[in-house]
Amino acid sequence: MKEKDYLYYGAYAPILEKKEKWILERLEEMLSSFATNESRSMAEHVLSRIKTADSMQEKLIRKGFENTDVKTALLNTSDCIGVRVVTHFIGDVYTIYDRIKEEDCWNIVKVKDYISNPKENGYRSLHVIIEVPVNEMGLETIRAELQLRTIAMDCWASLEHQMKYKKDIKNAELLVEELHRCADEMASTDLSMQTIREMIQEKV
Repeated sequence: MKEKDYLYYGAYAPILEKKEKWILERLEEMLSSFATNESRSMAEHVLSRIKTADSMQEKLIRKGFENTDVKTALLNTSDCIGVRVVTHFIGDVYTIYDRIKEEDCWNIVKVKDYISNPKENGYRSLHVIIEVPVNEMGLETIRAELQLRTIAMDCWASLEHQMKYKKDIKNAELLVEELHRCADEMASTDLSMQTIREMIQEKV
């Protein structure tokens, strides 16, 4: 976190950092359990972040809160801590999700499957909101958002994010349409790659 973020989160900052690390460790243990002598890691990479003070306050304002202090943020948002797990194949996304459901170290609060039901703009990802124990500073639990997606979905989301926050883009409407077309093509490729993988792994 940057200095501005530490100032915003105050005494809660160390708690958030500790819980971010704890979630990462649990996920890394889970992912390593899938490994076999002949397999690659199920995840291409795992990234995490604590939401910046600016992003958090902007979100609270969008949600209609007049008070944007840290306690309001921690009690009324689900993505103060965010973790992204990027996989090679769609099947891996759901395999990891199934394992997440089996863990008793957290509670699953909500699941949004934007892979089966993409957003209108073409966005695809599996979002899992979990609740983890805290029992410090008056907080019993805190929520975190896990995003599970393929490399193709992650690439698309990164480009869409750039478009969303960059101003004065030439031919913006055309690019939005092209990006949506790419989302559909990449989704089709993801499914084809999954099918080819399954055929390779089939026992004769």
